[in-house]
Amino acid sequence: MSEMKGAGAPAVPGAEGHRSRMRARLLKAGPDALADHEVLEMTLFLALPRRDTKPIARALLARFRSFAGCIAATPHELREIEGLGEAGIAALKTIQAAALRLMRAEVIDQPILSTWQRLMEYLTAVLARERIEHFRVLYLDTRNRLIADEAQGRGTVNATPVYPRELVRRALELNATAVILVHNHPSGDPTPSQQDIQMTRAIRSAAEPLSVLLHDHIIIGNARWVSLRQEGLI
Repeated sequence: MSEMKGAGAPAVPGAEGHRSRMRARLLKAGPDALADHEVLEMTLFLALPRRDTKPIARALLARFRSFAGCIAATPHELREIEGLGEAGIAALKTIQAAALRLMRAEVIDQPILSTWQRLMEYLTAVLARERIEHFRVLYLDTRNRLIADEAQGRGTVNATPVYPRELVRRALELNATAVILVHNHPSGDPTPSQQDIQMTRAIRSAAEPLSVLLHDHIIIGNARWVSLRQEGLI
């Protein structure tokens, strides 16, 4: 539904006082002072200032079950929420983008081994809820610091085209000496397929002659991940 419906009407009486109290609580006590539905209300109010955003926030949580689920939902899914509209959808996706940038800032330019858990949390946030396969490459320098995290491609519900020569060429452009491959399994099961293993070995074969080490290949599933190196598959 479009946010234009009822856009010219004033907010429901009492809504402004409710928002003022939430703003005061947020500024005085910090982000943890607000419940998930209140954070959604405040976010949507910025995009829909003349709407009572509480019912929309409640509908979002009923549909997507969590705050993370709400901001990670696709625009197509979000359009099914009555009263949300394009402005509200854009507000939620902006929050998602900001959250991912904050998480990425904690691992970029840092040694991978000392930030491994935070790196996995970031990659899970980026990929775990995706409905199709996405393939990313983490490029590392000589001290195993993350210097770039780039999307290599996206595919279907169970496959993503990957081109080893392009990956290696990009590593050389960045002066990267090692890479970590990352992709998701939309099924939620991160168990490596035979195709995953073969693709990993093809990339290793293309990278090693040019002194680019394949450090690992991480597969992200639903609430868990698998390292091909830890599984002895590299």
